[in-house]
Amino acid sequence: MRKQERAALVRRRLEQCYPETPIPLDHSDPFTLLVAVLLSAQCTDKKVNEVTPALFAAGPDPLAMAALPEATILGHIRQLGLARTKARHLKRLAELLLERHGGAVPASFAALEALPGVGHKTASVVMAQAFGVPAFPVDTHIHRLAQRWGLSSGESVTRTETDLKRLFPSDCWNRLHLQIIFYGREHCSARGCDGTVCPLCRELYPNRRRPLLTSKA
Repeated sequence: MRKQERAALVRRRLEQCYPETPIPLDHSDPFTLLVAVLLSAQCTDKKVNEVTPALFAAGPDPLAMAALPEATILGHIRQLGLARTKARHLKRLAELLLERHGGAVPASFAALEALPGVGHKTASVVMAQAFGVPAFPVDTHIHRLAQRWGLSSGESVTRTETDLKRLFPSDCWNRLHLQIIFYGREHCSARGCDGTVCPLCRELYPNRRRPLLTSKA
């Protein structure tokens, strides 16, 4: 099966499995989404959703968040990984949104990536899910499965993003990246499937007998 055929099969099966793609991180606007995505680094969405209600009650917008002492922000997110760094980033991020963007989250990759704690993946999530701009955020699930399914070499996250954007039309990127994440969590996790177990792996590679060694990045 050629790569383009594998991509088409992946898209069809994921559309069947996940016709709806709710955003996993609880939020109410671009600012709370940006904060939630920043907090999700090295942390599960479930854990982030447990701490953000109290955090957003105290700092629902950039003005309120910037006014909070860093220690107060830390107190709300202490149970998350990298909490001290994230608290520092959140306060400064809120200040910069006020200073540079009039308190609004900018709908620009460059402007988002210039904010503390906001890398390309975080910016891509915000652009896709808050503003509807076609983007293909690549997390660990997507990076692993793109290699496992023969859609990318897995050399780097950047290469995976480039390969996936070439294989799939831009009008499906925002849905598809969530569908891949959902499938990876439910059926094709790093420990739950070795490239020979889940339904999609078996359909893509019916003759594969040995486990596939994938990138850990």
